[in-house]
Amino acid sequence: MKQVRIHSLNMDAMTNSPVVLLKELDGDDERVMPIWIGHAEAMAILLELQDVQPPRPLTHDLIKRMLDALEVEVERVEITRLEESTFFAILYLGSEGKSLDIDARPSDSMALAVRTGAPIFVAEAVWESASLIPQESVDEEEEVERFREFLENIDPADFEER
Repeated sequence: MKQVRIHSLNMDAMTNSPVVLLKELDGDDERVMPIWIGHAEAMAILLELQDVQPPRPLTHDLIKRMLDALEVEVERVEITRLEESTFFAILYLGSEGKSLDIDARPSDSMALAVRTGAPIFVAEAVWESASLIPQESVDEEEEVERFREFLENIDPADFEER
């Protein structure tokens, strides 16, 4: 397993979808691993990374509060496999010496990890198959500004199930 951190959160210009770039925590190279995620999860991650408190708790804030109330710790997140362009993750929880692992989407797992300070890991095989060296440098400030603009113009109807 490689320990990673969220390097940046961007909007994919071709798909207009949020993409989180993970970077190896102690890595020397420029490799990043992109994971395309939903708009709601991207907003949840971005708000927490920028220490912005929404007026009402988001779903991931609620989950964290519930875990805190139950004295359950998010020990780590592992992105364990990649199948047909879909990433899979496991949340490892601990309480009173007991461990529990729960299948979860990487986007939800990362949103919870940034709220709890839990480390994020990627399986070696996943990293080898999905990481890449970016072709051009990304202006992080410009990408964050584009994402802010997206958030300012978002309509709650965009998240309704169809």
